[in-house]
Order: sequence, then structure tokens, then C-alpha cells
Amino acid sequence: MKNCDAAIERQKPMSEQEREQSPAKQEEPVREQAEYTPSVQPDFMREKIKQKPVNKRKLLRRTVITVVMAVVFGMVACVTFLILEPVISNRLYPEEEPQEVVFPEETLMEEMNPEDMLVNDEVEEDPQPVEVELEDEQIEELLSQVEFSLEDYQSVYNELKKLAEKANRAVVTVAGVTSDVDWFNNIYENVASASGVIVADNGKAMLVLVSAGTLNGADTIEVTFCDQTQAEAEILQKDPATGLAILSVPLASISEETMEVITKAELGSSSTNSLLGTPVIALGSPLGTSGSVCYGVVTSTGTAIDMPDASYKKLTTDIYGSRNATGVIINLKGMVIGIIDNVNTSNDMTNLLTAYGITELKRTIEQMSNDKERAYLGIYGADVPKEALEDPEVDIPTGTYVREIEIDSPAMAAGIQSGDVVIRVGETPVNSYYDLLNIIRGAEPEEMLTFTLVRQGHEMKVDVTFGHLPEGN
Repeated sequence: MKNCDAAIERQKPMSEQEREQSPAKQEEPVREQAEYTPSVQPDFMREKIKQKPVNKRKLLRRTVITVVMAVVFGMVACVTFLILEPVISNRLYPEEEPQEVVFPEETLMEEMNPEDMLVNDEVEEDPQPVEVELEDEQIEELLSQVEFSLEDYQSVYNELKKLAEKANRAVVTVAGVTSDVDWFNNIYENVASASGVIVADNGKAMLVLVSAGTLNGADTIEVTFCDQTQAEAEILQKDPATGLAILSVPLASISEETMEVITKAELGSSSTNSLLGTPVIALGSPLGTSGSVCYGVVTSTGTAIDMPDASYKKLTTDIYGSRNATGVIINLKGMVIGIIDNVNTSNDMTNLLTAYGITELKRTIEQMSNDKERAYLGIYGADVPKEALEDPEVDIPTGTYVREIEIDSPAMAAGIQSGDVVIRVGETPVNSYYDLLNIIRGAEPEEMLTFTLVRQGHEMKVDVTFGHLPEGN
């Protein structure tokens, strides 16, 4: 408004007094200038523009509709992606299913006999045994001619070393790495290691059998092969009874050079009578150090390790090792006959290596390698003693004698009691505890089977629904 008033004042004519006071301006010709001042307008020409009021309800409705449509669109897109992505991926990159792991049935005389240690280059056709009678003096004379030098002794151990080196291609070191923070907020790693063995190749991954005690709570698991290359692994399945686990190492993470070096272990037999007193080699960490090797003999095979729904043979040796020993025991054919586990060592032999017999472990290893969920019954059983079967005064049939029942197990829920004798499951006869264990291994959780029992001379039937294997069992 001040500018407008100033412009109006400039347009007014000068008075006579003002002309007299400014003579210089009188001498100059008066020039009229037209000056356009659009801001100077009469009052009746002024307009005030008002904005159109906002409809808040309509704006809120449009905002809500937009948000809802965005959420619906996002959900549809996510569902469509989740449904179609696997189909498209399988079409473009078909993924092969892992092959089922199956170990062949054991054959008789699988272990090495003493005569197998001798190499005979000449093969005779239809050899006829020749009986030779020798006097004591002749026997002593023959024995005096046999000399065993240090070179022969060294040659024997060289052959054992070659056998151990060949078998070590299937032995690995498994490290469980756990990250933690100290009092000064410094991050450090705890590494616990154990020795394992490669037991199978399912076409997608190498499967490693190892003690799971060192892997509890591990953030990452690293497997070191015999050529010192490493690869990450994950736990496929654990067996809470034995404390063993199967690790899966993807084949894609193993180089071709390593694949040419490593090999699968050949599983032997621990059920033959000729195993007692035979030479064996302990590989892995028998002395608590990875890569250690020990030689010895099998000292006993008759002790059984009873567990719920399982019974394993314990092998003892004269090998002095570590209480924390892990690894495998092989025979002179390079075949694994035992998995080292000193948890079951007796108190008077704390440092002598013991192992689970591989024969009884094979079915458990199969199930874990195939990631098959195992059924749970919850009994401790045994074969009916021969003395009881032959005693005419004791009327006990052939079958599985139930020694003990797990609390809150499917067997207890079905009414099975200690002292019962299982003689049949469904239509399958049970002649031994081994037969019943095979039936349990072939069953599935939530499956129901009819057990035929003999209790105090009376035959009865109960329906048993198998449960899921407890984690802490």
C-alpha cells in the first residue's frame, strides 16, 4: 500500500511554491511519463482467491483403498512367487533326489582268518592234504631254523602303515566352531574336534559318521579331509542312544582333486567268532590327536550294550589311548569293524580303547543316512535263555524276554510289562531279540501293530502304537 500511495503522489501536479523552490526543474522541459502500475487498482476491482476446502473423509477413503490394494497386490505376488518359483526352478534346473543308502547283508567268514594272511602264488588244483608226523626233536630243529630279523619286523610294520594310509582316505576331522564374547566384548571362537569316517555317498552329499558330543551348540561345522581341504557340513540326523550323528557335506563344496583322493569306508563285520584275538588298527584320534595311529588286538567281543530298542556289541582292545578318543577300528583287510567310543569303558580300564561293533550299527547308520524318522517302543529286551527253554518245568516259549520298560513309553502305554515274552508281532513270529529289533526298525511313528505276549503262562494280545524317538533318550 505504501508503494501505491507513493505512485499516486508522484502523479499529482506541483504547486507554485514547489516550482519557485526548484528553479532548475523549471528550466527543464516537463516530460510526461506514463507509468503502468497494475497493483494500483480501485477497491471494487480487487479479488481474493480462496482454495477449495479439502474433503478429509474422501481423502482418507482413497488413502485406505490405496494401502489395501497395495497389501493385496503384495500378498498375491508373494503367493504366486512361492507357488510358481519351485515349479519353474524344477523345470529349468531339475534337482535329483538323494539316493537311498543301503548296506549289503553280511556274509559268513567276512573277517580275515590266519590262513588269509599267507600269500600263495602257486594255486594247485584239488590239493590233497598230507599228514606228516614229526618227532619233538624234528619240530625243535625246524623252529631253530626260523629266524625273524629286525628287517622282517620292520617289513611287517611297513605293511601295516600302508594299510593305515589307505584306510585314512575315508577318515575326516570334524570341527564344531562356536562364537562367543568375553568380558571385554571381544569375539572369540571355541573349536571342538572329533574324528569321523565317510560311510556313504547319496549322489548329492558325502555322509560322515561322527560322535555328536563335540557338535552340540556349534554355530558352524567344518570337515577336513585327508588332503587337508575343508568344507562346511550340516547335521542330517542324530542318534540320541549312541551319541552318533550323520553329517552331510554337499558334493558341490568338494573339489574334483579332493574327490579323487577321498574314498568311502568299507564296513566289515563284528559278529564273527574269529574276531577275538585278531590284530586291529585304530585310526582317527585314538590318542586324542587327529591323525594318530595305534596297533593292537581285540581282547573281548561278548559284552552287550543295552539301550532302549537297541543292543550293541562292545569291542575292547589292548590299545592304550585317550579318554576322549574318537575314530574307527579296522581289521587287516582295511574294513571298519568298530566305532571308537570310550563312554562305555569300565572303570578299571579307563584308557583302553573300546568301540561299538559295526554289525549292530549298520541299520542305525542306514536310517540316519536316509534321514528316516525312527519309531520308538521303549523296551530293554534279551533272548530267552537256552536253559529256560530246555527246562521242562519252566513253560517259557521262544521269543524276546522283556527285561525293562521305559517310563511313559509306548510299550508302557500299551500295557507291556517286565517279564513278558513277545512271541509274535502281527503275523511275524519273533524268535529272538534281534527279530524284534528288525520289526521296530521297519516300523514308523504312529503305526499300530498287535503284539502277542506270554505272561505267566497265559497268551495275550495288546495293540501298540509306536511313538517318535525322544530327543533326550
